[in-house]
Amino acid sequence: MSSAQRSGLIARKAQAMVAEALDDTRVVTINGARQSGKSTLAQLVASTRDPVRSLTLDDHVALRAAEEDPVGFIEHDGLLIIDEVQRATGLFLSIKADVDADPRPGRFLLTGSAQVLALKSLPDALPGRMETIELWPFSQGEIADTPDRFIDAAFTHGHQLTHDSDLRRRDYLDRAAIGGFPEAVRRTDRRRAAFFESYLDTLIKRDVQEISAIERTPQLRKLLQLLAVRSANLLVPATLSGELDLHRSSVTRYLALLETVFLIKTIPAWSGGATYRAIGTPKLAFVDTGLLCHLLGQGPARLADPGGAAGTVLENFVLMELARQLTWSDERATLWHYRTKDKVEVDAVLEAADGRVIGIEVKSAATLHKPDFAGLRHLQERLGDRFVAGYILYSGQHSLSFGDRLRALPIETLWRAAP
Repeated sequence: MSSAQRSGLIARKAQAMVAEALDDTRVVTINGARQSGKSTLAQLVASTRDPVRSLTLDDHVALRAAEEDPVGFIEHDGLLIIDEVQRATGLFLSIKADVDADPRPGRFLLTGSAQVLALKSLPDALPGRMETIELWPFSQGEIADTPDRFIDAAFTHGHQLTHDSDLRRRDYLDRAAIGGFPEAVRRTDRRRAAFFESYLDTLIKRDVQEISAIERTPQLRKLLQLLAVRSANLLVPATLSGELDLHRSSVTRYLALLETVFLIKTIPAWSGGATYRAIGTPKLAFVDTGLLCHLLGQGPARLADPGGAAGTVLENFVLMELARQLTWSDERATLWHYRTKDKVEVDAVLEAADGRVIGIEVKSAATLHKPDFAGLRHLQERLGDRFVAGYILYSGQHSLSFGDRLRALPIETLWRAAP
C-alpha cells in the first residue's frame, strides 16, 4: 500500500496542472466523469490559496440564486470555486463580463460532470479566458503512487525501454475489475457492484437528461449492454441500430451523449497519410474498466475463464491508461488505433507532434510468439525511421526483445516507467 493510500488520500496528477493554470489563466475548469474526484481536487488546490469562496450547484438554494441573480452570485475576492457549473450555464456570461473587467489570473475554478464545452445551452465558452483540464477516474499510477510516465519513457527510450514485473495475469484482471472511481477503489467487491449500479442509474436518469431529453431510456440501458460486449472493438452505429430497433441517427445521438458524460471514449482510426487501405472506423473504449466489467457481469475469476472477456477488457484497460497519461505527459502525442481492410491491426498508435510513432499491441497471455508482432512489423515497414518502437504489453513478467525496435513488456510498465 502506498503512502498516499495509507493517508486516505490519493494524490492526483492533475493537481499541479490546475495550480499552474490558475497562475496565468482567469478561469480554469476541471471537467470529468461524475464521482471522479473533481470536487476533492478543487478543494485541495483551494487549500493553498487565500481568500477562497466555494459554492456548489448541487445545493438547490445555491442553484436558485445562480439562476435568479448570476451577477450577484459570482461576486467575490480572490478565488471563487463553483462546483457542478453545468447546472447553471447562464453563469458563463456573467463570468465572462467579470473577468473582462478584472483580468487577473486565478479568478474562477469551475468543475463540471459533463463536457461543459459540449453543452448546447452554453452561450460562450470563454475563448481565450478559460483553460479546461480533464480529470479521469484514478490511473493505476495514482493508485500505486508510481511515476505513470510510460508515454514519455517510450518516446525517450524507444526499443531500449525495459521493466520486469512481479504481477501476473490475475493481478491485472483484479485491477481492471476494480477500475478507478475513488468510491469503487475503496469498496469490497459486493459493495462495489452496488456503487456501479447506482452510478449507472444516476447517469441515465440525471446527467444524460440534463444535456438532452431522452424519451427511450430503456433503449439507452440496452445500448450500454451492447457496447460492453463490443469494448475495444470497432464502433459501427448501423449494426447497433438494427439490434436496438432504433434509427441510426438516434443511436449516433445516444453515443455522443454517452461520450459527453465520460462513460465511453472513441479512439479514432489512424492512416498516417499514406496507408490508403486503412479503415476510418473508430474503436470503442469504456472510460472505466470497473464499470465495463460490471456491465459484462464478469469479475476477475469469470474474466479468466476460457469464455471470459479478459482479452478485450485488458485492451480497454491499456487504452484508457494511455488516454489518462496523455493529459499530463510532456510528449504531445495523439492516441489512435490502426486497422487495414486486410484486417492487419495495431491496438494503439501513439503519434507525436513531430510525426514519430509508437505502436502498441495488448495480449492477455503470459507467453508470446513471433506472429503476435505481425501488426507491429507491418507498421514498422510502412513508417521506416518514423517508427520509434513497437511494444506488446502482456501479462508476462519479463521484458524481451523480438527484433529490430520490437519488444515485449509487462503491462505494469504502463505505470512504473519513467523517462
